[in-house]
Amino acid sequence: MALSNLDWLFVIGFFVLSLVIGIYASKKSGKSSTEFFLGGRNMPWWLLGVSMVATTFSADTPNLVTDIVRKNGVSGNWVWWAFLLTGMLTVFVYARLWRRSNVVTDLEFYELRYGGKMAAFLRGFRAIYLGVFFNILIMASVSLAAIKIGSVLLGLAPWQTIVIASVITVTYSVMGGLRGVILTDFFQFIMAMIGAVWAAMVIINLPEINGLDNLLTHENVTGKLSLLPDFNDTTQLIPLLILPLAVQWWSVWYPGAEPGGGGYVAQRMLAAKNEKHAVGATLLFNVAHYALRPWPWILIALASLIMFPDLASLQAAFPNVEANVINDDLAYSAMLTYLPAGLLGLVVASLIAAYMSTISSHLNWGASYVVNDFYKRFVKPEATEKELVSMGRYATVALMIVSALFALLLSNALQAFNILLQIGAGTGLIFILRWFWWRINAWSEISGMIISFILAVYLEVLHPMFGFEPIPQHVKLLLGVGLTTAGWLIVTMMTQPENNEVLANFYNKIRPAPGGWKPVIGYATERKILTTDTNKGQLPLQILSMVIACLMVYSALFATGYWIYGNTTPAIILTLVSIGGAFFIFSQWKNLMRDE
Repeated sequence: MALSNLDWLFVIGFFVLSLVIGIYASKKSGKSSTEFFLGGRNMPWWLLGVSMVATTFSADTPNLVTDIVRKNGVSGNWVWWAFLLTGMLTVFVYARLWRRSNVVTDLEFYELRYGGKMAAFLRGFRAIYLGVFFNILIMASVSLAAIKIGSVLLGLAPWQTIVIASVITVTYSVMGGLRGVILTDFFQFIMAMIGAVWAAMVIINLPEINGLDNLLTHENVTGKLSLLPDFNDTTQLIPLLILPLAVQWWSVWYPGAEPGGGGYVAQRMLAAKNEKHAVGATLLFNVAHYALRPWPWILIALASLIMFPDLASLQAAFPNVEANVINDDLAYSAMLTYLPAGLLGLVVASLIAAYMSTISSHLNWGASYVVNDFYKRFVKPEATEKELVSMGRYATVALMIVSALFALLLSNALQAFNILLQIGAGTGLIFILRWFWWRINAWSEISGMIISFILAVYLEVLHPMFGFEPIPQHVKLLLGVGLTTAGWLIVTMMTQPENNEVLANFYNKIRPAPGGWKPVIGYATERKILTTDTNKGQLPLQILSMVIACLMVYSALFATGYWIYGNTTPAIILTLVSIGGAFFIFSQWKNLMRDE
């Protein structure tokens, strides 16, 4: 469909704003690798928090939510809502530890926590594994969403969409570094939220939908509204609620929701002014990510069930769209075709903004791994700061090109989500325990990574290829978690612990809760390595705050849903619970932030 001149004004104006910010930030970003990858470690909590939210609000996120709602109903979102537990654990336990480490990337942490050649190997290997291969898969799934948006809204061929969408992103990412990315994220998020909310309001009031009441009582929608799966239907209850809450959140590594923090979330925490700003940033991120954003997407997804009840209706409405990309996630873009001129341009610009914010963060994050943890560490340790910045810019361009090409191989957003979950299945507990149990060693991480990857390749690729009976996705996840966890635990106990000197220095620098470090504390005390007190710290209060913060956010999320559904009593109760949770967190803030 054709955009009007007003629509194009919004799109072009956004591109110009992004370029201006990139040029502005380039004045500082080229000074050093720390400036390019961490913004000089001087970023405020509110800017970092919004940047995290903007990064996780990618062009494929509304498509993913639409895919989930159309297939499994609103309650299907528990597959990612459960990651709130991981997020709040990072807020109250890990954010301060990460900022205290003072590393440039979370992979540099490996040679702080472990020692010897295996630590160096782990750092270098994961720099390529995560920063290049895994990161390319993530960016490709985001680019797939851009392809579908371009196909439906603009009539562009896939390659045209990728070229247009990526050129501006690469330009300001290369010029501005992380500072440019974060500043651009701030404006991108505001535009993206305005576009999403406004679009939902207009779509709900289309003549075909005829208002919120008609939407919620339509026969295609009523069976999709529940916030919880049917407790009498174990085929839905186990994969949609029990498994995510009981297993998935602590056992699976997933970008943006890594157990123990990591990836671009760790990058933002490391870029914070201090520990307090790191905690504040991650708290803002988790509140906004889970409580503020989902409902506009959910409402549009529900409305799409009336306009496009099945895949055949989507194919009939968009005959020029390639058949291999016709899936439920396409329904979000399809609904946007009903928006009027002006608003359509704003929404298209907001989706471009969502795409660019995610891609730019992953480009800078991936380049930081390639430069700091591979090139500088193994190829050219004597490289100057100017050389490192230049390498960061070359890596940014290369990552964008390869991920754009790979995007053409994917077919839907939920497919990519499941593959990413499966690859990380079973490794999450390592990332939690390595801070609090001295016995975790480099072999724990190496074996967990290898086992989970082999299992993912078999379950997702080889098993179907051999023609075996299909395995349900939740069973695949349980197999991955169980076998991987058992494997790395066995390897851990069969291999030598890390060197006492390495462990003592790590404990002295990071100061985690002492419960799992008693042998190391004894060694460090004897040799007078410890320069800090080994009191029990604040872990009990931190865990309590995590639980209450989760209750606060879930209550806010459900209260919003019940207000929309018109269920006043539960809406009021949950609103009060959410307010009470917020009061507790803020009343304990000084205690949580005091020096341990």
